[in-house]
Amino acid sequence: MESQDIKPRQPQDEHIVENKQLNIWEALIPVIALVGMLAFNVFVYGDNALSGSNQFILLLGAAVAAVVGFYNKVTFSQMIDEVAENVKSTTGAILILLMVGALAGTWLISGIIPAMIYYGLQILNPTIFLAACVIICAIISVATGSSWTTSATVGIALIGIGEALGVSLGMTAGAVLSGAYFGDKMSPLSDTTNLAPAMAGSELFTHIKYMALTTVPTIVITLIVFIILGFTQDATGNADTSLLLNDIDSTFNINGWLFLVPIFVIVLIIKKTPPLVALLIGTLLGGIFALLFQPHIVTQIAGTDSLTLTSAYKGVMDAITVKTTIATDNETLQDLFSASGKGMYGMLGTIWLILCAMVFGGVMDAIGALTRISQALLSLATTTFGLFASTVASCLALNITASDQYLALVVPGKMFKKAYEDKGLAPENLSRALEDSGTVTSVLVPWNTCGAYQSGVLGVPVVDYFFFAIFNWLSPFMTLTFAAFSIKIKQLSAKK
Repeated sequence: MESQDIKPRQPQDEHIVENKQLNIWEALIPVIALVGMLAFNVFVYGDNALSGSNQFILLLGAAVAAVVGFYNKVTFSQMIDEVAENVKSTTGAILILLMVGALAGTWLISGIIPAMIYYGLQILNPTIFLAACVIICAIISVATGSSWTTSATVGIALIGIGEALGVSLGMTAGAVLSGAYFGDKMSPLSDTTNLAPAMAGSELFTHIKYMALTTVPTIVITLIVFIILGFTQDATGNADTSLLLNDIDSTFNINGWLFLVPIFVIVLIIKKTPPLVALLIGTLLGGIFALLFQPHIVTQIAGTDSLTLTSAYKGVMDAITVKTTIATDNETLQDLFSASGKGMYGMLGTIWLILCAMVFGGVMDAIGALTRISQALLSLATTTFGLFASTVASCLALNITASDQYLALVVPGKMFKKAYEDKGLAPENLSRALEDSGTVTSVLVPWNTCGAYQSGVLGVPVVDYFFFAIFNWLSPFMTLTFAAFSIKIKQLSAKK
C-alpha cells in the first residue's frame, strides 16, 4: 500500500479463522447488509455521513455479522477477542494520526505550511500543477517508503496550493495519492512492499522489479491524464494569486529557513527513524520555529499581547491539541489555514471511524466470513486469468470488509500461494497481484484505515478524490490486462 508508517503484525503471527459450518451466502449477509445501510445513510446525510452516522452503521454491520456468528456457533468471547486484536493492530495508525494533527498545527503557526504554499504558488501554475503533484509525491514517497508521511507533509501543502490556484480539491488529492502510492509501492522501505513478497514466497527486489512491469505503465497513463486535465484548468489562475501572496507575506515571516524542519523530518524517515519519533520531532521543531519566526502568531493564538513563558506554552500547546484560527481578512487564506490547523482534536473523527471499522472487520474475521469469501473466490480460479482475477477480487473484498490493508495482503497471500504453485506460476506473480490490488485500493474505501487516514489528513472526502486517484483504481485493471493477454507472466523454474 501504502505503507502506513507502522509496523504490521508479523506474517507468521497472522491466523486465518476458518468456520466450516459457515456457507458463502451466510458470509455475504453482513457485507450485503453493510453496503445497503451505508448507501441509504449516505443518501440521507450526503457528505456529512462521516460525521458519525457511518461509524454507527459499521457497528450495525458488526451486529449483523455477530448474529450470523451466533447461528454458526461462534461465541461472543471469540468475537470480542478478534475485535480486540484488530483494534490493537491499529494502535500505531491512531498514534500517527494524532501526531499528524499535532504536526500540522505547529507547522501552520510556524509558517512552514504557509511558506510551502507561498513559494509553491510562484513556481507552479494550474497547467502543470496536477502532474507536478504526482511527481513530487512519488519522489518523496519512494525516499520515505510511506504514502502516509508524504500526504502528512507535502500533501497538505499541495492541497493548499491547489485550492489557491482554483484547482478542484478532488483532483489535487487524487494526484497526491497517485504519486504517493506509486512511490510507496515501489520503495524497498515500504512495509507493504516487504509484506507482499513475504506472504507469496518471493524476494523483495525480485518483487519490485517484477512489479515495475505493471506499475510503470500505470503511472505513465496517470501522468498523461493529469497533464491533459492540467490543460483544462484556468491558466490565468496564477495571475490571481498576487493578493494571496501579499496577504501570506504580511501575516507570516516567510523565509527559506522554515524548510529546514520538513527536510529534517524527511531525512529522519529515510534514515529509518520510527515515524512516530520523526513526527514528534517535527512537531516540536515546528513549535520552536513558531517562537523564533512567528511570535506574533503565537501570542495571537494565546490571546495575549506579549510573548511570555505562559503565552508561548499556551499558544504552541493549543496549536498541537485543538483547532486554531489565524486572523486574516482574506477568505481564501482563512480557508487554507483552517484546513491545516486541525490539531490532535481534528483527527478524532477519523480515529472514531477506524475503531468502528475494526469492530466490523474483527467480527467478520471471528465468524470465518473473510476466509469463506476468499475460498469461494479461489474455487472460481480454473484458469491463469481466473486465478489473477480471484486474487484481485479477494483483495478488494477484504479491503471493504476487513477495513485493513494488511489483512487484504495476508489473507489472500496465504490462501492463494499454493494455487499459484500448482499452476506453475512464480511467486512474484502473486506478490505483484497483491500489491496491484490490495495495497493501492485501500485508500478508495472510506472506512478502511487508509481511506479514513488520507481523507482525514488531506481534508478531502474519499468520494471527492475517488475518480481522480487514477493510479490507485487503474492498478488492478493493469494487472488483469497483463494476465488476460499472458504478458510477462513468469513461470516457475524447472528446478521448482
